[in-house]
Amino acid sequence: MNPKRGYKMIEQLITSFIATAGFGLLFNVPKETVLRCGLSGMLGWIFYFYLVEMGVDSVAASGTASILIGVIGQLFARRYKTPIIIFNVTGIIPLVPGGLAYDAMRHFVVNDYSVALPLAAKAFLISGAIAVGLVLSEMINQIIARIRPAK
Repeated sequence: MNPKRGYKMIEQLITSFIATAGFGLLFNVPKETVLRCGLSGMLGWIFYFYLVEMGVDSVAASGTASILIGVIGQLFARRYKTPIIIFNVTGIIPLVPGGLAYDAMRHFVVNDYSVALPLAAKAFLISGAIAVGLVLSEMINQIIARIRPAK
């Protein structure tokens, strides 16, 4: 692996963990879950980052990463007997297209619609992909629960 690429990956791991855990603190998650929240967001982001580096479109990568975040959230919620929303909301924070939405609005304000519309559409698609990914992870969980015999 290229050393620069390795440093970039480590940088992405650290910053996504800090962003997710920091949002968890702002969101007032229980203190014992902050590290797990950070881990959830970090794993989702690094998966997204890897997919984009491999040439996958950012919309598909966001949806796939949010499925992973949803599955991680379900595992953590079950294992630590904590509401799943704590892990899902904090976990998707790195994926949320805030910068893209800001750029779209900035171009709308200066009447540059030819640039603003594609940016807004991409932000909307990414947001939708995140929501669909979380729903799909819940559907997967429900299917597995029905197949697996109760203990």
